[in-house]
Amino acid sequence: MAIVNLAIKSLINRRTTALLTIFSIAISVTLLLGVERIRTQTKESFANTISDTDLIIGARTGPVQLLLYSVFRIGNATNNISWESYQDITRESSVEWSVPFSLGDSHKGFRVLGTNTDYFKHYKYGQKQPLKLAQGEKFNSLLETVIGSDVAKKLNYKIGDKIIIAHGAGSTSFSTHDDFPFTITGILAPTSTPVDKTVHVSLEAIEAIHLGWESGAPPRPGQDVSREQAEKMDLQPKVITAALLGLKSKLHTFHLQRFINDYKEEPLQGIIPGVVLHELWNMLGILEQALIIISSFVVVTGLIGMLTMILTSLNERRREMAILRSVGARPMQIFLLMISEAGLLAFIGVLTGVCIMFSMLAIAQPIIQDQFGMLITISMLTGYEIKLLAIVIGAGFLVGIVPSIRAYRMSLADGMTIKV
Repeated sequence: MAIVNLAIKSLINRRTTALLTIFSIAISVTLLLGVERIRTQTKESFANTISDTDLIIGARTGPVQLLLYSVFRIGNATNNISWESYQDITRESSVEWSVPFSLGDSHKGFRVLGTNTDYFKHYKYGQKQPLKLAQGEKFNSLLETVIGSDVAKKLNYKIGDKIIIAHGAGSTSFSTHDDFPFTITGILAPTSTPVDKTVHVSLEAIEAIHLGWESGAPPRPGQDVSREQAEKMDLQPKVITAALLGLKSKLHTFHLQRFINDYKEEPLQGIIPGVVLHELWNMLGILEQALIIISSFVVVTGLIGMLTMILTSLNERRREMAILRSVGARPMQIFLLMISEAGLLAFIGVLTGVCIMFSMLAIAQPIIQDQFGMLITISMLTGYEIKLLAIVIGAGFLVGIVPSIRAYRMSLADGMTIKV
C-alpha cells in the first residue's frame, strides 16, 4: 500500500505529463468502447427490425434485396406479385395470417406503404412488440393515412393535416397525386425501425391514386378520375410488391418456402427474415472487423505513448531512485513502484474513458436516433466490455515492465551521485 501511495504522489509531482498520458489512454478507451457499443447496438437494431414473421414473399430476386426493399424500404422491387398468386399462397392450410405490401410512391422523401389494417395487428418488431398509435386511429376510409413518428416529427405534422403523395420513390418528384389529398388520422409511436419513416395508406388508396396512370404518366385532361368516382369503383389491387406471412406452426416454414420458390404461375421467392438478417450482417462483417482493428490500434498507440513518457522521465528520476535506495528501498520495491505508476495511469485512463464514452452517448443518442432511426441504449457495461477494459489495464501493467526493469538496474548501479 505504501508503494501505491508513493506512486500516486510521484504522478502528482509530474501531473502535466501524467494528465496527458491519462487523456491519451482515455480517448483510446472511449473509441474502443464506442465502436463496440455501436457495433452491438447496430446488430441488435438490425435483428429487431422485424420479428414474429415466418416468411416474406416477393418476386424472385436476391434474398437480401427482397429484405431491403420490403422491410428496410431501401431500393425497389424488380417485379411485382399478382394478386391471384398472393391469394393462392395465403389459401395454403399452413398460413395463419398475411399482410400485403405495395411500394413505389413517396412523400417528401419518405416511402409510402400500401397495406391493410392487418399490418397494425401482425407487424412486430424487437421482442415481438406490436405497433402502437401515439395519437389518433388507423385509417378507415379511402384517403386516410397513418404516419410514422419520424415523418410527423420532421415535417411537423399533426392529426387532421392533409398531405399529397408523389409518384415514384425519389426524394424529389415532379409528378404528384394532387387530386387525392390524404388526411392524417394516426401517428405511430416510435419504434426505431423503418416504420418510423413510412407513410401508411390502404391498398385501395394506392389503386385509386393511380387510376389513369397505366402508362406511367399522369392522366390527360378529361381522363382523370375524381374521388367520388374512385370510391364507387372496384379497387382491389391487381399486383402487390411483397407480403409478410405468419404460419400456424414453425414446422411448416421450409415446406411453404419450397412451395413458393417452386411456384409455377410466376417466379416468386420466399425468405426467412431472421436467416437473411444474419446473412446481411455477415456481409457487413468486414467493416465491423475493420472498426475493431482500428480502435485496437488506437489503444495500442495510447499505451505506447505511456511507455514513451515513463522511459523519457527515467533519466530525470535517477536521483529520485538513488535517494529511495539510500533510505532503505530495495530494488524490487523500485521495480514495483514503476509498475504501479504504469498501472495507475492505465486504470485512471480507463475510468476517464468510460466516463467520456457515456457522456458522448448521452449527447449523441437523440442525434443518432433522429438521423439514422437507431436507438443506442445507455446501459451498464457488458461482460465483454469489462473484459476489454481489464485487458487494457493489464496491458498497462505489462507496458510498465520495460521501464521498471530499467529502473531496477539503474537503482542497483547508482549511488547518491549520478554518473553521467
